[in-house]
Amino acid sequence: MTAPFVAGPNELVGNAPLTPAPSGARPAIVGVGTAVSPRSYTQDEVLDYFGITDERVRSVFHNSAIERRYLTLPPTDSHGRPVTETQGDLLRKHGRLGVELGAAAVRACVEASGRTLDDLGYLCCVSSSGLLIPGLSALLIKDMGLSPRLSRLDVVGMGCNAGLNALNAVAGWSTANPGRVALMVCVEVCSAAYVLDATMRTSVVNSLFGDGAAAVAVSTGAVAVEPGPAPRLLRFASHIIPEASGAMGSDWDDTAGKFRFFLDRDVPSVLGADVETVVDRLLDGTGLGRGDVAHWVIHSGGKKIVESVRSNLGLTRHDVRHTIGVLRDYGNLSSCSFLFSYERLLDEGIVNSGEYGVLMTMGPGLTIESALVRF
Repeated sequence: MTAPFVAGPNELVGNAPLTPAPSGARPAIVGVGTAVSPRSYTQDEVLDYFGITDERVRSVFHNSAIERRYLTLPPTDSHGRPVTETQGDLLRKHGRLGVELGAAAVRACVEASGRTLDDLGYLCCVSSSGLLIPGLSALLIKDMGLSPRLSRLDVVGMGCNAGLNALNAVAGWSTANPGRVALMVCVEVCSAAYVLDATMRTSVVNSLFGDGAAAVAVSTGAVAVEPGPAPRLLRFASHIIPEASGAMGSDWDDTAGKFRFFLDRDVPSVLGADVETVVDRLLDGTGLGRGDVAHWVIHSGGKKIVESVRSNLGLTRHDVRHTIGVLRDYGNLSSCSFLFSYERLLDEGIVNSGEYGVLMTMGPGLTIESALVRF
């Protein structure tokens, strides 16, 4: 039986050693909270709302493994047809809903952690569905009445993988500030990042994404206040595929006058082919193999992406049950997807002390991010 891997006080997070914490304590996730837009729609309801009759497009929606998504669709005109939203309309939607969803997720997370808003020392906000200046962190501090002395960071434009990139930074701050509470909130108003046209390129994106926010509280040298697991963040590993940098991202549509997100059809196979590399790097030197990982929390990127990752890592459908379930019930929630799956894992109540888990996200770059945790 493999001996337990216990990270030392200088264990790597990213590519640099962490500041030693008392007794080698590790940053731990001590709370999680999620939030979604007020209304959800089935795929057929979205198609009918926009009057989409093209069978090719409808087929993309119906074969997505998504049953329902939370969205904030445009209002209708006097004829019952959806109003065309300008880029300005979309940015205002992102700002309004971003603050609402972000605040709801932060409050849920802080409550779950047994702390209060006054306990927060660091706030990291993540989003790729719109640009805000000042950033979401400043807007949340004002809206929620948070301390103006909060250290803060806004991570913008990194895409679906950004939650783990930001969590790495949060873990570093937490380790350097033991006993204090750091919070990361991922906010994605994907309803504010749509372009509606007759192309299959945008149809794939339009069939996939939903609105949501998720937050995690991290503290070093502390345990969960409420009964339950407080997994320690042991290490992170990243892998970027530069030759595929043009396979996923955002560009400007001159005709529509909007930013447009796109996904190449080869994204699932490219990510799947490289996913073993990052997992092997994550586990290298720990004495652990993939079989020692009890829990897999993987980004709900889409049906083909989930299947490609599952197949290349030799995982069962049970291993990725929460990933599949979140995709079914919410669609792709971009940077916050993996935290919805993580919350479902905790709610399941089957995690045992000492078990290992892998968190994994994928996104533009193409990039694969991962983290090893011990419950």
